[in-house]
Amino acid sequence: MRILVVGGGGREHALVWKLAQSPRVTKIYCAPGNPGIAALAECVNISTDNVKALCGFAQEHNIDLTVVGPEKPLTDGIVDYFAARGLKVFGPSREAAQLEGSKSFAKERMQKYGVPTAEFAVFDSAAAARAYIEAKGTGIVVKADGLAAGKGVVVAETAAEALQAIDEIMLKKVHGDAGCQVVLEERLIGEEASLLAFTDGFTVVPMVAAQDHKRVGDGDTGPNTGGMGAYAPAPVMTPELLSEVQQTILQPMIDGLRNEGILYQGCLYAGLMMTATGPKVIEFNARFGDPETQVVLPLLDGDLLPVLEACIDGALAETEVRWQNGATVCVVLAAGGYPGEYRKGDAIAGLAAAEAKGAMVFHAGTALNGESVVTSGGRVLGVTAVAEDIAAAVAKVYPAVEQIKFAGMQYRKDIAHRALNRN
Repeated sequence: MRILVVGGGGREHALVWKLAQSPRVTKIYCAPGNPGIAALAECVNISTDNVKALCGFAQEHNIDLTVVGPEKPLTDGIVDYFAARGLKVFGPSREAAQLEGSKSFAKERMQKYGVPTAEFAVFDSAAAARAYIEAKGTGIVVKADGLAAGKGVVVAETAAEALQAIDEIMLKKVHGDAGCQVVLEERLIGEEASLLAFTDGFTVVPMVAAQDHKRVGDGDTGPNTGGMGAYAPAPVMTPELLSEVQQTILQPMIDGLRNEGILYQGCLYAGLMMTATGPKVIEFNARFGDPETQVVLPLLDGDLLPVLEACIDGALAETEVRWQNGATVCVVLAAGGYPGEYRKGDAIAGLAAAEAKGAMVFHAGTALNGESVVTSGGRVLGVTAVAEDIAAAVAKVYPAVEQIKFAGMQYRKDIAHRALNRN
């Protein structure tokens, strides 16, 4: 089979890496790809939001399956566009992808279907949002309604912080049109987990639960990022809690959408908080998570391809999905200044040395400058290790991280700290 993967980050590198292991895959293209992906696939210089050009490429090169990584092409309707032209594509439709593309759409559906989540209110007026915050006081999370590359959420410690977030998002438009509307939520207290699931619109098959590290600094300090690392499996997600999430969150959401005429097929990502009263949804994403994919896919036992096909063909109930024992830890190496202004174009050394330590190095924001691999994004690399348990994976991943050098490189030294500190 001939595969096209859309995207050029660490998530797509992990998808290409896993798909390349399938005995049925004869050729992989990746658009636009990156220097790490280029070792496994032919990179094609087409932007992820140029749906028409991507479709033309798929037709011209007889692509049997397209796998979409990022959220924007999904919310732009790439799946609808490809499917209308008879092309097989993995991911939710434009309508289904609103679950990520619009926070208010997602919250209203959760309320309607009885899916446990934080109390919320939706505002398209900054003055009304400010009045709500002043009445509520503390314990408020401010979310830009639209896509903001993982940066449109402010967990406000004080009312003043929440008010400032309203000014930034709604008045200064730091996230553009994504901030025309905001969702204000009560702050949930507990431990977070990321649960990705395969679905064909009827059956839902959870993957191994992971835990992401959103804050830029050790000890979960500093601003939120797109993710500074992850590990799996997350021990906070016990078998009992996994069953509860399946029955109260994942299945009701998929069934509720289908009953409204929205068949959600692809990967459903639930960002969860394990509260004192049970699991609640922080957010849904309409695609594989990043960096969660880098820790989840290495634990998939067997071929990813038939699972993706089953999601498209409505055959997931008849498809076996198995997971290996063991654990994975991914440490993200970020550019200096990230998640704010950061440099690009710095040479990266030590990639081969890191892999020689037994780690996988997934490229997230890299480019080529002549023969040299250089930085080109905020999150540059995801160094991932697989071992028999989380402690062993941590002990394996950090010596590999230390082999890599680039100017201004920053990373967290405490990935998986919650798992290691459990009794």
